[in-house]
Amino acid sequence: MTGILHRAALRLAVAALLAVGAACAAAPATAPAALSVQSQEGFVAAANPMAVEAGLAVLRRGGSAADAAVAVQVMLGLVEPQSSGIAGGAFLMYYDAATGQVTAWNGRETAPAAAAPTMFLDHDGAPLKRVDAIRSGRATGVPGVMAMLEEVQHRHGRLAWDSLFEDAAVTAEQGFPVSPRLADQIARYAVTPKAPDARALFSRPDGAPLRAGDVYRNTAYAGVLRRMATDGAKVLLQGSIAEKIVARTTAAPFGGSMTLADLAGYRPQEIPALCKPYRVYILCAPSPPASGVGLLELMGLLERTDIATRGPTDPQAWFLFAQASRVMYADRDRYVGDPRFVSVPVEGLLEPTYLDQRARLIAARAGAPPSAGKPAGARRVGIDATLEPAGTTHFVIVDARGDVVSMTTTVESYFGSGRVVEGFFLNNQMTDFSFSPFDPDGAPAANAVAGGKRPRSSMTPVIILDREGRLLGAVGSPGGNAIPAYVAKTLVGVLDWGLTMQQAIDLPNLVARGPDFNGEAQKFTPAVLDGLKARGVEVKRGSGEESGLHGVMIVDGLFVGGADGRREGVAKTTRRKN
Repeated sequence: MTGILHRAALRLAVAALLAVGAACAAAPATAPAALSVQSQEGFVAAANPMAVEAGLAVLRRGGSAADAAVAVQVMLGLVEPQSSGIAGGAFLMYYDAATGQVTAWNGRETAPAAAAPTMFLDHDGAPLKRVDAIRSGRATGVPGVMAMLEEVQHRHGRLAWDSLFEDAAVTAEQGFPVSPRLADQIARYAVTPKAPDARALFSRPDGAPLRAGDVYRNTAYAGVLRRMATDGAKVLLQGSIAEKIVARTTAAPFGGSMTLADLAGYRPQEIPALCKPYRVYILCAPSPPASGVGLLELMGLLERTDIATRGPTDPQAWFLFAQASRVMYADRDRYVGDPRFVSVPVEGLLEPTYLDQRARLIAARAGAPPSAGKPAGARRVGIDATLEPAGTTHFVIVDARGDVVSMTTTVESYFGSGRVVEGFFLNNQMTDFSFSPFDPDGAPAANAVAGGKRPRSSMTPVIILDREGRLLGAVGSPGGNAIPAYVAKTLVGVLDWGLTMQQAIDLPNLVARGPDFNGEAQKFTPAVLDGLKARGVEVKRGSGEESGLHGVMIVDGLFVGGADGRREGVAKTTRRKN
């Protein structure tokens, strides 16, 4: 059955793992008091407290994780518009407690039919300046997140669709205090001359940008939500709002090619859930064009090291993590794209003998960046030139029956393209394609632009199961191309080092990709930094620090949740006090 892995198959996969003696992983830690509640209660972790409360309110009414996901997403589109929104895209993992089935959903945006590989090149054939491409009409893909959520809610929901929007609509009408993080993002990205729509949306009456504590109202957004509650997600893809989306994306500068037919033709996809053993666990993540295959390759490489016997204060542990990350990114960047358009060697990348071969590249000292390997099924593709910013968000929901949503959602860059229709931002997801469609030898990039194609995504929401296919937890993060590293770091912390979810989220971030070792140098101890430097790894602050991890583990029937303190999120249960 497409997109589903049954418990029997899970048992077989884990049996194969145990046969090679990988049953030595540390057990997850016991639950901290802050989130120790019976698992029949609900749980939400998201990047803004108002979005968390919107999800909890749905769960308290008897709603499912799918119901709550709708409420969380539409609230995030209001209170965290720099990261996601109703005109963006998403990947979602769903665990059905009654059947033990894991399902993956692709709500990624699609390129307009007339999109061409050269759409981000100037008249001389050189790539456009990134800021010009991001703010252009060409940057916007056909939005998919709400159409995807509608399909998931239709299958798994227990409340009426039209009951899931009013909290966000009322909040938009009445207004809410601008948070410090939103105020910072407005000042940095929304008041530039290249984003006049964003500037108008976030201005005080005197024209100055909104500041932390100012009340922000968005009555147009409230109106769209109420129309969507009545008529469904199609209001974004047909009719007057769709006409406005087309008009705004085809407008100068660098107008795009989106049509009403592109919007009306959008369909979300149920896609294969990649579920592979990791020690005594099963990790499930979405298949391409998401980066679940990259995450699973990275975990497979780490399983071939002794990282589990080490810990977060050991520089060798972080060295192993960095080196395995570089190998994974070399492969992911080269081969992953939309499988409807390119052949992605998923099984080849995860095949045990290939992982054995790639793991041998983890030497005693860091050297030149590794090249992409040649897994079984790989075809000749060009060198990738994709750049991904960190304007994304993630949330995790568990309902009273034990169903789980792990969903990563985005408008791509901060505030998407900066163009606004009816109070919501349009995405700039087309800039997730490779800016250079061919390498110098003429080989096409796997992630080159094509009409109807979905760009490669680093989004990697994860469901964690035990050897019997029972739920253990869920996790995910925003962060552009750093997402697989953020999620892998957290999984190592929880599954290998016995940390709580919160402790694992709080670990320093380290993103090793190509020649770069970016991360939170200020959070590593001097001993770790010195040990890494002695091994050829110098951690530099810069990109690779903007995680927004949210997750939960279920330990002895208790929730052990975590929310990333690098953003403004919280992790709470349906109990009135947490």
